Amino acid sequence: MTGFVGAIEQLTLENDHFRKVLFTGPFSQLVVMSLEPGEDIGNEVHDDVDQFFRIEQGEAKFVLNNEEEHIVHDGDAVIVPAGTWHNVLNNSSTEPMKLYTVYTPPEHPDGTVHKTKAEAEAAEHHH
Repeated sequence: MTGFVGAIEQLTLENDHFRKVLFTGPFSQLVVMSLEPGEDIGNEVHDDVDQFFRIEQGEAKFVLNNEEEHIVHDGDAVIVPAGTWHNVLNNSSTEPMKLYTVYTPPEHPDGTVHKTKAEAEAAEHHH
């Protein structure tokens, strides 16, 4: 397929992996994520990558530059500009939080699937 065509909300809600790349193009990448109760993505910064997030299930806390905090819910979107430190935390202690994100340009190898955060961290330490 040339690009990506799909039921993104359904694909996001059905995803149980920490990170799963659905599409990688020359200038963008579409990734679905599922964070376990209380889990976060880890504080990170992408120097040359803008990132769009959309929450499909649950409540997330976004922490930007270690000081600015935003609580967002299903249907909300957040854009994190390149060079911004950011962390995304699942605020629920009982339910997974589901989101999709678009990186511009791509951030992960095409076809990446990390079943857990630990698996994702291990893979990133090898690069």
